[in-house]
Amino acid sequence: MQQWARFAILGAMFVTAYLLILAWQKDYGHSSNAAQQPAAVVSQNTSQAHIASDPAKAGVAAQTANTVAQQKLITVKTDLYNISINPKGGDIERVELLNHDQSKNSSQSFVMLENDATRKYIAQTGFKGVNGTDNDPNARPLYEVEKTVYNLADAKSVKNKDGQEEKVISVPLVYKTNDNVEVIKTFTFKQGAYPISVNHQVINRSPQLWQGQLYGNIVRDNSEDPGKSDQGIFTLGTYLGGAWGTPDEHYNKLKFTNFSDEKLHKEAQGGWVAIVQHYFVSAWIPGDFNGQPFKATLESNKDNNLNVIGFTSPAINVPAGTSMAIDATFYSGPKVQSELKDLAVGLNQTVDYGWLWPIAKLLFMGLQFFHNIVGNWGWSIILLTILVKLILWPLSSKSYRSMAKMRVIAPEMQRMKEEFGEDRMRFSQEMMALYKREQVNPLSGCLPLLIQMPIFLALYWVLMESVELRHAPWMLWIQDLSAMDPWFILPLIMGLTMFIQQSLNPQPADPMQAKVFKIMPIMFTVFMLFFPAGLVLYWIVNNSITILQQSFINKSVEKARLKKDVTSAD
Repeated sequence: MQQWARFAILGAMFVTAYLLILAWQKDYGHSSNAAQQPAAVVSQNTSQAHIASDPAKAGVAAQTANTVAQQKLITVKTDLYNISINPKGGDIERVELLNHDQSKNSSQSFVMLENDATRKYIAQTGFKGVNGTDNDPNARPLYEVEKTVYNLADAKSVKNKDGQEEKVISVPLVYKTNDNVEVIKTFTFKQGAYPISVNHQVINRSPQLWQGQLYGNIVRDNSEDPGKSDQGIFTLGTYLGGAWGTPDEHYNKLKFTNFSDEKLHKEAQGGWVAIVQHYFVSAWIPGDFNGQPFKATLESNKDNNLNVIGFTSPAINVPAGTSMAIDATFYSGPKVQSELKDLAVGLNQTVDYGWLWPIAKLLFMGLQFFHNIVGNWGWSIILLTILVKLILWPLSSKSYRSMAKMRVIAPEMQRMKEEFGEDRMRFSQEMMALYKREQVNPLSGCLPLLIQMPIFLALYWVLMESVELRHAPWMLWIQDLSAMDPWFILPLIMGLTMFIQQSLNPQPADPMQAKVFKIMPIMFTVFMLFFPAGLVLYWIVNNSITILQQSFINKSVEKARLKKDVTSAD
């Protein structure tokens, strides 16, 4: 029984190591060659025209903006980002996040969206359908603009729905068709907020009915994730690809390789589409049509080497002499859960904690609580570890007490083994009788590690997925808790604490098992060399508290045993 328990502990440790190694593997999608675009299908019924066409066709193909339009990009600067909008099509072609640096040692802002020779990653909206302005992807509408530079000096104070004043920048783009229809696309930016409201107004001054469908696309090539972490010999492989959600199906991934083969086509009110990368996300959230939420069709497609995910509204009818308004929200920024959850159901789950998300969520909440107090993520990890150990103290104490008793009766076990020699049945009977007499459960030694496994793995994903901990310093040489220790000091300390902790456990009677247990601290030290410093810090604090707890329990059990032996002798 004791031997089985030890193999269980070994197995648990190896499973932990294996899962951690798997966590480093890449989850990137690779684009296939051009996918053929299906032809548009137009259908009508008696009550309302409904146009069903490829969502990606409008605005996916290569842009043919003339040089003049390219030179006069509209630039918007807020306290959070610099944004460039192309008047040709009214596409968002560049987003720089001012509060996030490109890398730990870079003073440049992190670039989310861009459209140049090295990378294409843009956000588009427009109208397609019977009278759509974007039916021809090679002849996008050229919008007229009031000016090409906006900043916070242009912001106006308005009251929100809660009656509070907020600074707002409005950027209107106007396009007039030959048949006297005016399309006004207005981007609205709020100070201190990442979401961008994009309102589309159609004013029909023509004598005929105007019909169209609003679409919103996110277009990205197959370039690598600029936010991925380089961890020495490992390259952290977090998810890069599409995602979508509805009120019924909150969060779903769609790899770039599946944009055509497993094409997204889902109708939903209150849905969203996104492209997810490490720490950051870009998403379209359909809004209201004339003040009422509308049911959008969420879709994906391929255009040559471009990956397209977006939404399409139902058919919109604007009778002659009338106007209508329809809007959507675009988000391109850090995966801040508190902000994303208010935009759409499930969008906050782009902070993907995997199958251990309930535990990871609690750990992150604990980290946030302590960070609000101490203002440092490293000390927050230490305080969180202490809290977790205190919560698990009664259960772990019971396990360590049983292990301490096994340590005390180890000489008696060795004597029995020598006495009964090859008679394994007799030895097993005597061993079980000894366990019962001493109230020892050999399996209890597995519990501390089995409990720590999910916590350890969940914390790993918290450190890897929470943008709040990106480039977060602790002290001295640890200036990025989400990256490996550059001097490998923490992993070595972790290995030492693991060795000390194992020396407090009952040693295996089998020589081979004893050798394996001695090698385990070395193996885990090697594993930890390239893992986030914050995770190693957690393991060091956890081991240190365990050493103190186990030392105290061992001494207590030894004293009780000595007292019992003295009483028995008298």
